[in-house]
This record gives sequence, structure tokens and C-alpha cells, in this order.
Amino acid sequence: MKVLYAIQGTGNGHLSRARDVIPILQKHAIELDILVSGTQADIQIPHPIKYQLKGWSFIFGKKGGVDVWKTYLRTNSVRLQREIKSIPIADYDLIINDFEPVSAWACKLKHKPCISFSHQAAVLSEKAPKPKKNDPLGRLILRKYAPSTKQFGLHFKEYGENIYTPIIRKEIRLTTRTKGEHYTVYLPSYSDDKIFKILSRIKSVQWEVFSKHTDTSFFWKNIAIRKINNEAFIKSMANSRGILCGAGFESPAEALHMGKKLMVIPMKGQYEQQCNAAALKEMGVPIIKSLKMKHLNTLKNWVEDDSRIEVFYPDITEKIIDRLLQEIPIGSTHY
Repeated sequence: MKVLYAIQGTGNGHLSRARDVIPILQKHAIELDILVSGTQADIQIPHPIKYQLKGWSFIFGKKGGVDVWKTYLRTNSVRLQREIKSIPIADYDLIINDFEPVSAWACKLKHKPCISFSHQAAVLSEKAPKPKKNDPLGRLILRKYAPSTKQFGLHFKEYGENIYTPIIRKEIRLTTRTKGEHYTVYLPSYSDDKIFKILSRIKSVQWEVFSKHTDTSFFWKNIAIRKINNEAFIKSMANSRGILCGAGFESPAEALHMGKKLMVIPMKGQYEQQCNAAALKEMGVPIIKSLKMKHLNTLKNWVEDDSRIEVFYPDITEKIIDRLLQEIPIGSTHY
């Protein structure tokens, strides 16, 4: 059989998950091609990529949200249409799509089935938690960004049919964990200066900040700034006292699986993260709306409180892949 696995390259979560998904797909598929689109990831996958595209990326800002202007400037509609038309969708028996827009729209234009295997598919489920404040535009963007014909989702809980618990990377499952004294921080939508201003006021702890906005590592007061590195980030999380991060999916899920104290700050104007925050709040994870002085006491209280959520996510990646491969149409010819 011939399978195309298309991965969103904006942010690190999709590619992190792909590191565990790809070897299992390779065991089952006679021929597997990988497509990655996007320009904001900081990690690589150790597998050959057949299609490396610019796609449609959201650019992180420095004030807690997406930089809409930079996103607009870097969105080239002519180039995007050309990329969509360049993918030979008809050559594949199955297209598995992790919130990747180019292959998704190529499938839609060619009336080809596209199987969504992503966190976003679960977020869109009517059974998944939603924020109190309605966001019709945000929901519409999430639905239309990478359209699909069938959905298999990943979320913090199994909220419904075809919604599974998170894929926790083997690197996380196998790492040795200790309860250290530092706190690991990953807030890519905030500038380093903004992070310094708030965290330096909590002098009783050490902070290890992984930054998208620096090419060098250095210390400032009680804060260690690290450029993003996959191995260093995992080590920092595993040996931390707690983790402060955005309300994405992979980092909070990995923190919960490790048994770490967790606090999240959802990105402004990002509907998916607002949904994630609602789900995490239901589980008992503390949420603050922004990294501002008015939330400093809440942050201090979290540092002083040692309570954490008891969660275990079993390794069901192979089970999910087996289920996905059942979607290959009977009579496919690429064998």
C-alpha cells in the first residue's frame, strides 16, 4: 500500500508526535511518504521528507498571541495554491493528515478521502470541552484550515468515539524523572523581556526558560534562558518541580504524564488553546489568562502549592495506527 502522512510544521507538537507515529506506519505501509508544511518548528524528524513545503503558517508574536501582521505578510496565496496543485494525491491509497492544510485542500479539490489524525479533530468534537466565551470565527478557522472526510482525535481524555488519549513520545516514557528545584517554562508567544519582567519577581525559585526568540543561552538573575533543543527540553521537564507553558497539547500532556505540577497560559485569539485551557481547567489544572502583573499572586501561589494531577496515559499508538489503516478503501491498487 502507499500512504501519505502529512504533518503540520507550525510549532513543535505535531512533529514531536510524528517521531513515534512514523516508525509504526513504516512497519505496516509498503511505501510511506512524508509531507511537512510550515515554518515555525524548532525540531526535526529523523526520517526523509518527500514534500517540504512552506504551507500556511501562523507566526508567533511576543505579546501572548499570534502575530497577525507577520502571518498575513508571509501568506502567499499564489504559492499556496501552487503547492496544493503540486501534490499527486491520486497516487496514494491513504492520506493521513495531522492538521496540514496543503494536502487537506489537495484532497478536497480532487474529492479524495482525507483522514484527520490530530488534536484539532478532537477539539472540534461536540463532546470536547469548550471555553465559556464563544468564538465563531476561531471555530470556523479551525474547521476550514485543514478539511477532512473522517476524524480521529487526540485529547487529554477520551471524550467520545474516535477520540484517544495523547501519544506520549518514547523519549518521555523512558526518561528518568526527578523532583528538582527549577521550573521549566515554554511560552513561545511571549518575548524574553516580558517573561523576565514577571518571573524575576518570584525570587524563591529557579526558572529554566526555553525561548523561540534567542540563539544563545545565558543567565539573568534567577532565570536561565535556553535556546530550544529537544533533548535539553525533555531533560529539563523530567527534572523539574513544575512546568509553566502555553495551552497547547503536547507539552501539557507530557507534563501531566510525568506527574509534574502544571500551569498553562492560553494564547490570545487562539481558539484551540482556549479549548485546551477549558479541558485542563476541568481536570484541575490552574490557568491564568496572560503573563501580566495582575496574575503574579496566582503564579506565586502555584509555586508554593505542591498539588498535582494524577494522570497516566497508556501507550496505544500502535492500536490507533491499526485503526487508521482500516480506512484504506477495498480494491486499492498500489501494492
